[in-house]
Amino acid sequence: MAFQTVNPTTNKLLKSFDEMSDITLEKSIAQASSTFHEWKQTDYQTRSQLLYTVAGLLRAKRKELAQMITLEMGKLLIHAEGEIKLSAEIFDYYAKNAEGFLADKILNPVHGKALIRYSPVGTLLGVQPWNFPFYQVARFAAPNIMIGNTVLVKHAANVPQCALAIEALFVEAGAPLGLYSNLLISHAQTNGLIADKRVRGISLTGSEVAGASVATEAGKNIKKSVLELGGSDAFIILEDADIDKAVEWAVVGRINNNGQCCVASKRFIAVESIADEFLEKFKNKLSELVVGDPNDANTNLGPLCSEAAAVNIIEQIKRAVDGGAKILIGGTREDREGAFVKATILTDINPENPVFYEEFFGPVALFFIVKDENEAIALANDSPYGLGGSLFTQDIENGKRIANQIDTGMVFINHPTWTQADLPFGGTKGSGYGREMAQLGLDEFVNKKLIRISELSDPF
Repeated sequence: MAFQTVNPTTNKLLKSFDEMSDITLEKSIAQASSTFHEWKQTDYQTRSQLLYTVAGLLRAKRKELAQMITLEMGKLLIHAEGEIKLSAEIFDYYAKNAEGFLADKILNPVHGKALIRYSPVGTLLGVQPWNFPFYQVARFAAPNIMIGNTVLVKHAANVPQCALAIEALFVEAGAPLGLYSNLLISHAQTNGLIADKRVRGISLTGSEVAGASVATEAGKNIKKSVLELGGSDAFIILEDADIDKAVEWAVVGRINNNGQCCVASKRFIAVESIADEFLEKFKNKLSELVVGDPNDANTNLGPLCSEAAAVNIIEQIKRAVDGGAKILIGGTREDREGAFVKATILTDINPENPVFYEEFFGPVALFFIVKDENEAIALANDSPYGLGGSLFTQDIENGKRIANQIDTGMVFINHPTWTQADLPFGGTKGSGYGREMAQLGLDEFVNKKLIRISELSDPF
């Protein structure tokens, strides 16, 4: 498996890294397992101080780390700096709140006394994606280190420098060897690691194919798993929506991270009374985007993460058109070096179209017109995915009523699906299971131990 830095702005190979040998991997697993038995004995103050230090280093190195993100996967530099900021906030959040969240929960049984005590489960494996190379790791590592677990991280093959930089932050922060370990390993080595008895849980963010593979291996070995997979978020515009505001957020929701976001707005569903107005304004805004070098502050849309990703989405657009879809704008590559694809709007997509149930991981918006909000809800739910979704209306109570009928893990009203440290993140259906972030992010890989105290006269 090749671990390489290929700049998607130029498609030039810059650096390659060797895969870990089985011997080196074994040493990493053994060290993580050994460190767990020490780390689980530390107090919350020790753990939180480490996380505060990591957060401080992220902020101090924000510009150089952001530049690394942009170099390896093409994120706009200003957005890469925002990712580092968010990652630091996640470490701070768990450093501040984990002890309170993990405090004993007193129960009131009919007989005796009882409580729930939270304790770590062991060494965990995190399989992480390239599209948010620091944020994704932060939301996995921060809560689990605060619980008292140790973590092994298998990062995406195209962001090896980001992966190594995160491990270096923990070393600089004074983390004990084996608390956080980066693994440059193959898929076969990853499967072997899932089966290893010293690994007690697996968290993956990635494709449905990868998720199914990890879930299968984890299930065979009776391991807890958390999966955050693909998404095809609906963006519903109701007839009473503020159209200009909806258009503004529609552009952000679709183009954020150059369109490569699990919770990007991908299916735009407009009630027919306002559909033409929304579409015309949306088309105009997308047409005005400045495509270019992600390091340039004037750029609105950068490259996809790789040449392969650009080729794939162009092929997907072609299949859509062959199936009857129409291209309103875009639909082709930019005439320049690098993995650039024009912002695209596809219309006239019916359920028989081969792409109807697919996720478009790039700057491609699918546009649909429906008669009313009931049809909007039905179309939003007609998807194998269930990650997030959003709807725009000035009637908030009606918005909440509709949100309750949308089959996703998250629904945002008057804003595209988003993320922050104090909000839980996760989906349902083909988008996976489990939650990360907020208090729920501490609930997955923790032993919720019942302790019951009986009196001698207790009849139980």
